[in-house]
Amino acid sequence: MSIETSDSFSNESDADIHQQVSNDLKKHAMRENFALAELMIIATRKLAEDGHSPFLAGQITARAEQGDSFWTSDLMKNFAEVEYADLIRFDRQMDVVEGNSMPNPAVRFHLWIYENRPDIRAIIHTHPPYASALSMLEEELVVAHMDAMPIFGQCAFVADWPGVPVGNSEGELIAGALGKTNKTALLGHHGIIATGRSLSEALYLAITLENAARLQMTAQAAGDIKEIDPALAVQARDFLLQDMVVQATVDAWGRMIFKQHNELKRIS
Repeated sequence: MSIETSDSFSNESDADIHQQVSNDLKKHAMRENFALAELMIIATRKLAEDGHSPFLAGQITARAEQGDSFWTSDLMKNFAEVEYADLIRFDRQMDVVEGNSMPNPAVRFHLWIYENRPDIRAIIHTHPPYASALSMLEEELVVAHMDAMPIFGQCAFVADWPGVPVGNSEGELIAGALGKTNKTALLGHHGIIATGRSLSEALYLAITLENAARLQMTAQAAGDIKEIDPALAVQARDFLLQDMVVQATVDAWGRMIFKQHNELKRIS
């Protein structure tokens, strides 16, 4: 059965419509232009709100502009309480070059990823509840919902658990699993890794991965998950990973974070 219409909109192809939407997004997108320090605060507070960091296990790192070094947050501070003064910069020898505390020793495995992937500017590692539960089953993430599409075909699965992640073995393992194309990974008996061309993208993907795990665990309790058309999934992924979509999403999170927490002030 076909639907007849005389309206001109019905003659447009899906490809043309998608391109027009992208053009409109570029034209009308309003950026907050958050500084990196502000994005670090947004990331820690957003991850805390979403249950990613009940303990001190999570880490966020981002490449610094100053030489071969990286920003992270104070090991002794929970994500929910991180402020600007808790941000520290460290080098490849894990020595602090700016700040008054120490990085989480586990950020050593981040260095392996940065070394293998010059395209990556930021890394997030957390132990969120649903992804952690899924990791205990040693099952790969199944991407079968629109909201999970940003990680379709780009989420590695690391079944092996190397123990406490303060040495080099986990870095070698995870960097190898990410390879040259994967942006995220589900770590068996552990948690998640999300990377990005920016801290905004890494945060966007970390939230996406945990939400995908929650959807999978919920759906599996009711029945078998049905696969989707890979071509359509790639199309959706590429649309949802556009810079303006990622940035608009993180900008909204940022505005809410600064509105909710009066003790935090914009610096840019």
